[in-house]
Amino acid sequence: MKSVQQEVDERSNLTGTNKFELLLFRLGGDDQGQHSELFGINVFKIREIVAMPEITAIAGAPRHVLGVVNLRGQIIQVLDLPGIAGVKPVTGLNIMLVTEFARTTQAFAVESVEEIVRLDWSQVMSSEHSAGSGMVTSIARLEPSEGQPARLAQVLDVETILRDLSPPDEKDERAVQQAVGSKIVVKPGSVVLAADDSVVARALIEQGLDAMGLPFIMTKSGKECWEQLNAIAAAAEAEGKTVQDRVAAVLTDLEMPEMDGFTLTRKIKTHQRFASLPVVIHSSLSGTTNEEHVKKVGADAYVAKYSAEDLSRTLRAVLHG
Repeated sequence: MKSVQQEVDERSNLTGTNKFELLLFRLGGDDQGQHSELFGINVFKIREIVAMPEITAIAGAPRHVLGVVNLRGQIIQVLDLPGIAGVKPVTGLNIMLVTEFARTTQAFAVESVEEIVRLDWSQVMSSEHSAGSGMVTSIARLEPSEGQPARLAQVLDVETILRDLSPPDEKDERAVQQAVGSKIVVKPGSVVLAADDSVVARALIEQGLDAMGLPFIMTKSGKECWEQLNAIAAAAEAEGKTVQDRVAAVLTDLEMPEMDGFTLTRKIKTHQRFASLPVVIHSSLSGTTNEEHVKKVGADAYVAKYSAEDLSRTLRAVLHG
């Protein structure tokens, strides 16, 4: 039987192997209580799972905000995840998932928690070709195990959920230009190659890079970014130039279908053709464990989502020393 420390070490080391762990849970079904679908959130975003405590309703709270709870002295907003997903819990809102990401702490009410499964990112496919609101970022294929048939789990894009509940106003866009400061100059003809699977994150990154005056190419996964990088390198070499003449830096998320940001970074930094390219990891997954892995795979910098000012400062330092 594994010790607690062995479990912790094993989980921490997953980031170097293109693997991750997904917490599976259910939200409810349709009006008849049928078709209760399986959903998932990356375990690294979960701070804790607790039985639903007493919620204090807040006067005038937005739709789907149930209220707040006092969890060991911290006041945390609780969101009605089944309501957001448009389903109805059969047995009630029994479990609270407390999440930490993108510099914030919040809780999601769910009906039940199933299990934690370990997956390879190659088992996770982008869901953008499917109809939907954007709150599901990808679909995980779960292999049959211990009497369970093969299943599909919808991986939630929590950034999109929070953004939809609190849409930006016009002053946010004007503030971006002030936050990023003066334009960042790169070699003529070169771009920032960026990768993020979240619709909301891509929109914020594009807005920030535009404000910085940085030309960019946006991709939706580590795999797509890697393929694009190789295509750019081949085109540059056909013109008698190098990939460094065409790519100023790579900006990558960590959690992405098919290939995560750690794997993408390691492939870049261990390939003679690309090793000198600056790589900045830009992620909602924070904490010392992830930052240590960032160093191990050779990334040049890490910046937590999302602050246009921090992103600008980091890119400026990486690009101009």
